[in-house]
Amino acid sequence: MKKTTGRIAATLLVVAALQHQADAGDWLRFRGPNGIGISHDETPPPVEWSPTENVKWKVALPGAGVSSPIVVGDRVFVTCFSGYGGDGDPGNMDDLVRHLVCVDRNTGDIAWQKAVPAVLPEDPWRQPGIPAHGYASHTPVSDGQHVYVFFGKTGVIAYDLEGNQLWQKSVGTGSDVQRWGSSSSPILMDDLVVVVAGPESRTIYGLNAETGEEVWSSEAEGFGNTWGTPAIADLDGDEKEIVIGTPYEIWGLNPANGKLRWYCEAGESEQFSSSVVTIDGIVYSSEGRGGGMFALKAGGRGDVTEESVLWSGTSTGRFGSPVVYDGRMYVIGNNIANCFDASTGERIYQGRLQASDSAAAANEERAQESDEQQRPGGGRTGGGRRGGRGRGGQDYSSPVSANGMIYYVAGNGVTYVIRATDSFDQVAANRVTDGSESFGATPAISDGAIYLRSDKHLYCVAGSD
Repeated sequence: MKKTTGRIAATLLVVAALQHQADAGDWLRFRGPNGIGISHDETPPPVEWSPTENVKWKVALPGAGVSSPIVVGDRVFVTCFSGYGGDGDPGNMDDLVRHLVCVDRNTGDIAWQKAVPAVLPEDPWRQPGIPAHGYASHTPVSDGQHVYVFFGKTGVIAYDLEGNQLWQKSVGTGSDVQRWGSSSSPILMDDLVVVVAGPESRTIYGLNAETGEEVWSSEAEGFGNTWGTPAIADLDGDEKEIVIGTPYEIWGLNPANGKLRWYCEAGESEQFSSSVVTIDGIVYSSEGRGGGMFALKAGGRGDVTEESVLWSGTSTGRFGSPVVYDGRMYVIGNNIANCFDASTGERIYQGRLQASDSAAAANEERAQESDEQQRPGGGRTGGGRRGGRGRGGQDYSSPVSANGMIYYVAGNGVTYVIRATDSFDQVAANRVTDGSESFGATPAISDGAIYLRSDKHLYCVAGSD
């Protein structure tokens, strides 16, 4: 473990204040404002719920998916896929359709939905890749007036809030070596829609948000094994840059043209599935399959490994991204919650998440046993098997936080709530359904409500008015 020289100790004293500057209410992209996974709404979300308590509404979705919901004013948006894929016979690929669904957040009624036929051929429905996450893995993003979706080979599509399509742009129709499909979610930066089309074209794009026209693009082979979502790092003055985790390295990109500014060595993982978190110019990363755990200072030029790494460690999650809250970094995966000092990387605690019913506990134990049987692949060719796709517990969700609590949704639908303190304190283990549903999405939090999506339903969890 490399320890910090003290350069970020002062930074962490002001992190909470900086996080509070984010707009309250709307949750406009994957993991909310800049992807940090933190809500500072005045109304706290519930801590406990069940299928008969604090579930305000649930709505059946037209298909499955692991993309996360976003909240824009009184609307909730989520993407799905249907027509091809599923247990047993997957059916005919020609029938594959993506959906964008708009739900009234107050009633749970579907306000409108759009069906988009797939550009074919798609990556086939086969193990171990596509069946683990499907064809709706990218979370939409909104500027409060428009919604932008990324449907892989079918491209990027812009809608207004009433469901009128504004433009559609192809960003490639290629595949990664394994044909696992893509999952990196689009983000907005100023007047650009930034899209990492890794498997599709090994390229990151900056698209004009109003017209869809390409403003810039930057190609790199490393994007072919990148599944995480980029973040925006604030540098000195008003300067910003795009930061993303890639195999073996973390990159800082120039937002004016998408070109590489700097790179930092980051572990020995030939894939990068999680998303980095940036707070006040510090980049936090935790990547499974040997990727390790890092904190580094954004900015610089060229190889910044020696000058910018503040601390590093070997502990990792699996696919989930970390959440940094109140000076602590939480990494959750494989039913284990890890808490680290965000300024040094030193472990504060490790605790096992405990389900509240025997069936969930049995499912989790089986998932843990499966995970333990897996072994990391070797080599830098990108051809190794991505650990756990289609196997194990399929826990792809990332933790989020609100009101001093950390929320984490396991693949079997149990949402664990732990207190954000210096000791492991699990407060609750909740379910929204007694049915058999798969939960692969990270929840959204907005104005005292938590939005959870499964392969069958979208749920709103909120306290009584």
